[in-house]
Amino acid sequence: MAAHVAGDATAFRELFDRYAGILEAVLRRSLAEPDDARDLVQLTFLHVHRARRDYATGAPFRPWLFTIAFNLKREHFRRHARRREEPLEAAPEPRAPEADPDAARVQAALVLLPETQREVIVLHWFAGLSFPEVAAVVAASTSAVKVRAHRGYERLRAILGPTAVTAPRVAPYAVKDPET
Repeated sequence: MAAHVAGDATAFRELFDRYAGILEAVLRRSLAEPDDARDLVQLTFLHVHRARRDYATGAPFRPWLFTIAFNLKREHFRRHARRREEPLEAAPEPRAPEADPDAARVQAALVLLPETQREVIVLHWFAGLSFPEVAAVVAASTSAVKVRAHRGYERLRAILGPTAVTAPRVAPYAVKDPET
């Protein structure tokens, strides 16, 4: 990010290549349409570029990026909450569950969690952010984030069974350098 701020034309593309996949995967967990997630990723990186001079050089990039993305996601929900609801008959057919039945069960269980717990779990468990990074993204203290995660994991255990939710795992998306 420091290189992008300094004017390196290739640095922004490198940031996009490193983080767009994981960001899209995280956003898709809370959005009904994959196109919405892709649009928010594009919008997030547009905001990153526009706010590049506001970036504190030396600060971790991922929490800053996820903060921008989650703020845009919240705005997306506010905009769409104002739209008139469609009757159930007009709703699109449900998408097929993921190939992995366990992943589909976890995804279905995540939807049942309160948004604050779901956000923390998705960022920590699936995106691989540390609790301090998650705290920066959701604008809460690290201890509050840990409590939300603990309560969320407990609810997941209650929904899925005691052996279904164990230790958090890192997302299957590789992030080359988390401190960029």
